[in-house]
Amino acid sequence: MTYFAALHHQPVLWDEAVDALQPKPGGRYADGTFGGGGHTQLLLARSAPAGRVIAFDLDLAAIERGEALRLGDQLVLVHGSFATLHEAAAGMLPLDGVLLDLGFSSYQIDDPERGFSLRLDGPLDMRFDTTGGPSAADLVNELDEQSLADLIWRYGEDRNSRRIAAAVVRTRGQQPIETTAQLAAIVERAAGPRGRIHPATRTFQALRIAVNDELETLSNALVAAVASLAPGGRLAVISFHSLEDRIVKQFIARESATCICPPEQPVCTCQTVPRLKPVGKPVKPSDEEIERNPRSRSAIMRVAERLP
Repeated sequence: MTYFAALHHQPVLWDEAVDALQPKPGGRYADGTFGGGGHTQLLLARSAPAGRVIAFDLDLAAIERGEALRLGDQLVLVHGSFATLHEAAAGMLPLDGVLLDLGFSSYQIDDPERGFSLRLDGPLDMRFDTTGGPSAADLVNELDEQSLADLIWRYGEDRNSRRIAAAVVRTRGQQPIETTAQLAAIVERAAGPRGRIHPATRTFQALRIAVNDELETLSNALVAAVASLAPGGRLAVISFHSLEDRIVKQFIARESATCICPPEQPVCTCQTVPRLKPVGKPVKPSDEEIERNPRSRSAIMRVAERLP
């Protein structure tokens, strides 16, 4: 079988993520976001012969790319959320490794029709799964001012959230906000002069998280991953902003705890049995990778191992 047939780009922490799972011949693995197929192809190569990978993506275009690679029956492609991992992978359980790459792909960023990019004007969409559900334009044009401000603050942590929401509501009262360029310009005027990072970056992040229900999906996926792993199996999660990383860090800490009794309780009565142990320190991209792919600069990977 031929791998690496059509890589658009190397995914973030390409080798590091697959190394963390310690792939072995005949192993069974899950790739939570197929994207351009880079992690999946490397997992198949490292687990050959007879290794199997189940790969998920909400983006139908990513699934179609995976099918076009013709990687054989050792790859199972699922058009759906990685939060359904435990059910979708039932025929392959238990798994030897689960990789959750929480970033979105260069295919999505570089396609103006998807609405993820500040650089490229296009429809204000931001849905990973374009087959259904509300778009970013729906939220921007339909949420009341308070709800929109709360969303931008909660998921974007932008201190200008109220001013941005007020500016959006004023503008949409005159005409609908339908493109990325329209929204970026509104936010820039409301938030003030541009610094190193475009002032609309946090608003775009907040809308994308809300549109795709990313944080709730991540929480559910972590539970599903642990339930799916064999003893000694590895979980590796690559996050790209503090909201995601906080959820991952707290989950691993909670699942690694030997006691969850209140601190003031003198004797442990909870009988907690840890299911995970952390592996190593958090991993960040090298200077060379950041130079090659500036989008990787915010990435951080945490790894844990399933206990018996």
